Amino acid sequence: MKNIIISLGILSILLGGCSDFLEEENLSNIGTEEYYATEDGYATLITACYSNLREIYGDEPWLFSAGTDMYVEGRDGQPEGLSEYRFLTPSEDEAAYLYNTCFKTVQSCNIGLYYNDKTENVSNLSQSKGEILYLRANAYFLLVQTYGGVALVTDMINEPILSFARSSAEEVYALIISDLEDALNLVSTDSYNGKVNKRAVQHLLAKVHLTRGYETFGTSQDFDSATTYADAAINGEALTIPFSELWKPGNDMNSEVLFSVQYDGKSIVADPEELGNSQAFYFGPYMGGSENAGNFPYRSYNLCPTFYLLDLFEEGDTRWEGTFMTTIYTSYFDFYKAEDLSTLDVFHYYAPKWKTSQQDSIDYVAAHPGANFHYYETHEASKSSNADFESIAIRKFDDPTALFDTKTSTRDIVLARLAETYLIAAEAYLKTNDLATGVSRLNEVRRRAGVLDKLVGEFDIDVILDERAMELAGEYHRWFDLKRTGKLIERCVSFNKDIVSADFFVGIDGENKILRPIPQEAIDLNRGEYSQNPGY
Repeated sequence: MKNIIISLGILSILLGGCSDFLEEENLSNIGTEEYYATEDGYATLITACYSNLREIYGDEPWLFSAGTDMYVEGRDGQPEGLSEYRFLTPSEDEAAYLYNTCFKTVQSCNIGLYYNDKTENVSNLSQSKGEILYLRANAYFLLVQTYGGVALVTDMINEPILSFARSSAEEVYALIISDLEDALNLVSTDSYNGKVNKRAVQHLLAKVHLTRGYETFGTSQDFDSATTYADAAINGEALTIPFSELWKPGNDMNSEVLFSVQYDGKSIVADPEELGNSQAFYFGPYMGGSENAGNFPYRSYNLCPTFYLLDLFEEGDTRWEGTFMTTIYTSYFDFYKAEDLSTLDVFHYYAPKWKTSQQDSIDYVAAHPGANFHYYETHEASKSSNADFESIAIRKFDDPTALFDTKTSTRDIVLARLAETYLIAAEAYLKTNDLATGVSRLNEVRRRAGVLDKLVGEFDIDVILDERAMELAGEYHRWFDLKRTGKLIERCVSFNKDIVSADFFVGIDGENKILRPIPQEAIDLNRGEYSQNPGY
């Protein structure tokens, strides 16, 4: 587990600058205990803790999105082990990524907590401690969901340790909840400004309790606690911002955002290709190479919507247009820049499922001469296709200011927002058998989307998962949703055309590959006993 054996000197240069409110600073020549005991020095430790969020979420999103019911491969492949399970092994580099970056975060947080008791007595010291506890809890929550029980490291490490014991998942959850409960009494109650606040902690506590409630060691009290924390985070706030406005470039700090990974142009100027994030890059078809720079974004053609996801939307659901780029003009980003879209020439149009007749195509092209009309049946990506613009793109994360590159977006990555809090509450109330309250929380989300309420008699876990799919498409929740609810195998086999059988999940020991494997490198480097997960 060499990635959590990090010296104090190394920490001082971890990813300087992590947010809109913290300036990047190079501290490569500073590493003394005296410095971290000063107000300025301690601020660099807080910066390092937040900066790690960029490493966790800013790069490839395979562990969040691949191998689910919502996203299928296009002509560029996903890591096959993660997207299809059958070839997943402990040596898979992409499976190790989250393990390593989360433990790096844990170590950064442990150093921040160590110096919290030693630094100058400044006014926001307690608040900083609460923020660090939240960030450590978030890292461990990702770890325990993905890998099960892992090593619990709660002290600063400033010398090599060669052996770590693997704690149980139950013990990891206990630490997560303890950290978050402590954080709840320390963080700010102000509106979200980029730093962890009380509502962000309440949201995460709700999700942690909801998830633990499904575990064999969870109890019904977990679901009760999830409802309490979710309702506290909602705090009586309705969903009033139109869905498309939530994702309008420049509106990343709208009032419904509870927590996000922060970016701005100044914070990535030293190395835009590496310091920006890739969220916009992964969820759409290829739109040409450098010859199209300035007119079309560069997309990976890796994670494309499945027909399961596309079929969920009904006519009148504002999330259809708010989620997908259904109309591509001569220049893609004219969608965001033009005052009157009706004056623009249409290059591609992706029809919804309620416009699938030949006459629909004839009428549309007559109104928009030269437009390429994509029938709904063609919207899902195909591995065999080499055509550009082949499938429909998720547009929620578009960044018109991004350089033509694979990783330059400076839009924030939203990790928690109010609509998801409502859906967490809906699921928790379902698990407490309070169906009326649960469906009312779900219907708050549907009302904003402009679709009819669900009835109590229709309300079940599949309805919740469908609603989460429509509301949260492209956001980094889906694999965890399916794993939490026990629906991973069922839904992948039903809706992901690359996973044709439940046998794809069966491991070498006959157990299903539900958890991801502990990285082989971590096991090899550990001098003590560190067991592998079932299936591997």
